[in-house]
Amino acid sequence: MKRVYLGEFEEIVLLVVGMLEGEAYGVQIAHEILQQTQRAVRLNQVHASLQRLEEKGMVTSVMGDPTPERGGRRKRLFQVTAYGRQTLHDIQAVRATLWRLLPASLKTLPSV
Repeated sequence: MKRVYLGEFEEIVLLVVGMLEGEAYGVQIAHEILQQTQRAVRLNQVHASLQRLEEKGMVTSVMGDPTPERGGRRKRLFQVTAYGRQTLHDIQAVRATLWRLLPASLKTLPSV
C-alpha cells in the first residue's frame, strides 16, 4: 500500500483517537486536544480531520448507543485501524531518527 502522509493536526487527531481506545467522538477528541496540547480547536476541524482519516483508512467509525446526556442522540465513535496504527509507528520512527541526527546544540534549550 502506498504511504499516505499526515499533516500535524491529522496526526494529533489520530493519536488522540488511539489514546481514547474506541471511545473517541468529536467533542471528546477536541477536549483532549486542548488538555494535552493547550491548543484550542473547533469541532468542525476535528470532524473534517476524522473524515479525511476515515477516507484514508486510518480510522473506522460506528454509531454508539443513544445516551441520556445527549437527549437520546447517538455518538459516532472512532477507532484506529491496523493501517492507522502502522502509520503512527512509521511517523514515530521517522521523527526518532531525525531527532537522533540533530546536532547536540539543537537538542538542548538555550539558557534564558
